[in-house]
Amino acid sequence: MRVLLVEDDTLLGDGLQTGLSQTGFTVDWVREGHQALHALRSETFDAAIVDLGLPDVDGTEVIRRYRDHGGGAPILVLTARGDIGNKLTLLDGGADDYLVKPADIREVAARLRVLMRRDDGRRVPVLRHGNVELDPLAYTVRVGEQTVDLTQSEFKILHALIRSPGTVLSRERLEEVVYGWESEVDSNAIQVHLHNVRRKIGAEVIRTIRGVGYVIGRQDDPA
Repeated sequence: MRVLLVEDDTLLGDGLQTGLSQTGFTVDWVREGHQALHALRSETFDAAIVDLGLPDVDGTEVIRRYRDHGGGAPILVLTARGDIGNKLTLLDGGADDYLVKPADIREVAARLRVLMRRDDGRRVPVLRHGNVELDPLAYTVRVGEQTVDLTQSEFKILHALIRSPGTVLSRERLEEVVYGWESEVDSNAIQVHLHNVRRKIGAEVIRTIRGVGYVIGRQDDPA
């Protein structure tokens, strides 16, 4: 599950990115409002965490512009502004939930999972291809009647591929999904993870498009 973190406080941002990554989220971190708007419009995120006191564009304005352009990802606000009037303004302005700083990382993760569960309730929460079934919220994978244990990285790769059937994802794109923007990645890391996923769910499920990337299914595939 990929999350955009919008936070200009270096210490807090680093703690959130590290803590959420340890609970299974892929966290991309930006420090300014304009960077956040560009990321939200050009990338796909399952949720966003937005601080209000940003150095260029206030977080409330980031949320408003994102919603005005049709952005639908759930937004959790982290704010030091705890008065009820401000909270109501946030919710009326497009935020889905808020936490007052300082916030415990366990509560942040729990709130994100709740928001994603609500959002997935308007879509199809369980993803399927053939006899492979992936539940992004329960963090489970089944092949037929058998539950398959995947590592966090393996799960993220399978999730990215199965949620976009027929779409070829490059190695670089999968690196972003698994590691985020700022991590240094071994050149063969994705290939190793893919090998393990194929071994566990069946080698034929994920196809390699030589020189382009990897894909599950085709646009005309009934599965």
